[in-house]
Amino acid sequence: MGPPRLQNEGAQYRPDTGLPEEGIRPIDAHPPAPTDRPDRPDRTDLLALDEEGLARLVAELGQPAFRVRQLRAWLYERGAEAAAQMSDLPAAMRSALTERSRIGRLETRIEQVSTDGTRKRLYRLPDGPLIESVLMPYADGRRTACISTQAGCAMGCRFCATGQMGLVRHLDQGEILEQAWRFHSELARQGERLSNVVLMGMGEPFHNYEASVRAIRRLSSDLGIGQRHITVSTVGLAPAIRRFADEGLQVTLAISLHAATDEERGAMLPINRRWPLAELIAACRDYQQKSGRRLSFEWALIAGENDREQDAIRLAELLRGLSCHVNLIPLNPTRGYTGGPSSDRAAREFVAVLEQRGIPATVRVRRGIDIDAGCGQLRDRVEAMQA
Repeated sequence: MGPPRLQNEGAQYRPDTGLPEEGIRPIDAHPPAPTDRPDRPDRTDLLALDEEGLARLVAELGQPAFRVRQLRAWLYERGAEAAAQMSDLPAAMRSALTERSRIGRLETRIEQVSTDGTRKRLYRLPDGPLIESVLMPYADGRRTACISTQAGCAMGCRFCATGQMGLVRHLDQGEILEQAWRFHSELARQGERLSNVVLMGMGEPFHNYEASVRAIRRLSSDLGIGQRHITVSTVGLAPAIRRFADEGLQVTLAISLHAATDEERGAMLPINRRWPLAELIAACRDYQQKSGRRLSFEWALIAGENDREQDAIRLAELLRGLSCHVNLIPLNPTRGYTGGPSSDRAAREFVAVLEQRGIPATVRVRRGIDIDAGCGQLRDRVEAMQA
């Protein structure tokens, strides 16, 4: 099976989507392989099984243990989309796998492709909720997947499209992994590789802690993504930050901050009322002391709201003594929030104030601006068009 169609083709659409808009179109990136049987809820998703789970399945099929290694190679090195493609497995095993299992559960509904090469997908889960994933290519060869850990989000951050939806449900570790697996497999067929993964899509990873941590471990063990090339983002669940320090993972922890006083942050991020800045920063210090890892802080630059000199001074004071880096990201406007992105000049001046006080900072280039690449925005846009 060749790679999915990725180019925009004007206003092509299927009648059942109701989406005749330039630059946004439904695709069939992963149609069922012709040898697969119709989907049934009792079929086991192979991507939901870790190595131990695959070993149990192989044993149940009466196959020798070395078949696990072959099965894993087909899934994670060759990106097989159907058991029938696994040519070095016995015919009886392929038949049994086809009868009892499937590879992946996400249904690609829509894909957008930006002029900068950013790809954004809207997936439907088996029970109906929608989630989004983004692939961002960079000139230096990096290929970064931004994946979701929940359908919707319970955190209610004021400027976030996902936060404006509320929480639908948690994703399981297989659904989290599959988002990265799809990009990983497609890039491999094109002679490229997925180099980085960020858990910064829809949802709060630490609100879905167990599944997120299991998925992080599998991103490393199954997809071969180095832990230092994995980033997990949180809005600041202080107990989970302390717990995460005990996991022994070498991933990057990114804290979504966005304001440096409790009054301003509480108005923006309701979670701050539960764990205010003093407690959050204390948890960050504990995490750093135990893990030895440098922290990353995310700051969405909002014109006239948190991009002033006084905001940068307060931020520098808040982070004093931490080994950290601040990522400044001009706001992606959303339908439910009236704020807008800061100017280039304001962003540069913000960086200068931080660096004068010993806090390294970088203004990140917004990716996929022409396709509203912030997670939650595609679902938001689709629902608006269908209303």
